[in-house]
Amino acid sequence: MTTSRRARFSRALWGPVLGASILAGGRLCAAPSGAVAELGRKIFFDPGLSQPAGTSCASCHDPRHGFSGLNGSLVGLPRGSRPGHFARRTSPSLLYLRYVPQFRFFQEGDDPALQPFGGFFWDGRSDSIRALVRQPLTNPDEMNNRDEAEVAVHLARAPYAADFAGVFGPVLDDPAATMEAIGRAIEAYLTAADMAPFSSRFDDFVRGHATLTVEEREGLRLFKDPAKGNCASCHTVNEGAGDPAASLFTDFGYDAVAVPRNELIHAATRPDLGLCERAATETPSGEATYCINFRTPSLRNVALRGAFMHNGAFSSLREVVAFYASRDTDPRRWYRSGVRFDSVPRKFRGQVNVTAAPYGRRPGDPPALTDVEIDAIVAFLQTLTDAPGSTVEP
Repeated sequence: MTTSRRARFSRALWGPVLGASILAGGRLCAAPSGAVAELGRKIFFDPGLSQPAGTSCASCHDPRHGFSGLNGSLVGLPRGSRPGHFARRTSPSLLYLRYVPQFRFFQEGDDPALQPFGGFFWDGRSDSIRALVRQPLTNPDEMNNRDEAEVAVHLARAPYAADFAGVFGPVLDDPAATMEAIGRAIEAYLTAADMAPFSSRFDDFVRGHATLTVEEREGLRLFKDPAKGNCASCHTVNEGAGDPAASLFTDFGYDAVAVPRNELIHAATRPDLGLCERAATETPSGEATYCINFRTPSLRNVALRGAFMHNGAFSSLREVVAFYASRDTDPRRWYRSGVRFDSVPRKFRGQVNVTAAPYGRRPGDPPALTDVEIDAIVAFLQTLTDAPGSTVEP
């Protein structure tokens, strides 16, 4: 997707609704029931729902890390409930999910190309939080339940099982109904107002209640400058709107940036093709042209994460910004084999974004950002961290 198309589409879609509506799985909805949301919170933090016990949703979506995390892993990908098992991709933050739209394609003007947009997970595979929760619960490399029936057995033993039955009725004998109820509860919790707190220093700055340092303001300028960082072309920001909800720091689009290999796990993993691996019948995205594209994540609370990019290739935020600034000018720094984009299967390397800034430079050219400018952008990104205790936690 071109930079201008993303910017225009983002403004057209979000301008009328941000700050005024709650979105859950792409549909407007009323504020969730307090009782259902409270059950969702208990389920989310329950370590008894994995096999073996000990791993909860919060293990990999830890409030201390902006509801992302590694569950004690040292390889950049979250550790599962069994030793030696790891999730295939990093855990995205679960804050601000109420704004994530359903996956769809859009077409602008006379352009025949369809552009992907929205959906949950890195590849948009789920259109709702309710559908999303089944995946980690039954994934053998994550919470490792054999099937829905095993999840229902675990939940029937939970200390809140009576409350669950009181809210949802006698569903525990029906595994499918139990899973649907779990999805409803976790959706209510994750879309509650407290899970979109807008409590960062940046948000106070937008409201006119705080100031940014000289370095942070310079970082914001570079973040937006289309000739420098150009980060805002995908990680949208509108600090002049007066409403923090106008700056979600994602346009929910997709891009192919050829993230370097995660050398700690590369030998044990198969190539990750992203969007074209998504299985869907109503809005299929299996065409080769969509391969190696991943959804743009929000940068809110990004400084709290322990690993970055979909494969956990980077362990520091500064390293991420440096990659974007010098991927094309110093490819050997990022692709150790000496082959540019060697993390991408050869037949898809022509689909890597090489035109939008900060890309489009040649090896040996000056990078898009100096070290001082990289530090300024990192300083700005650190202002996006929400205030401690502003979300619904245990």
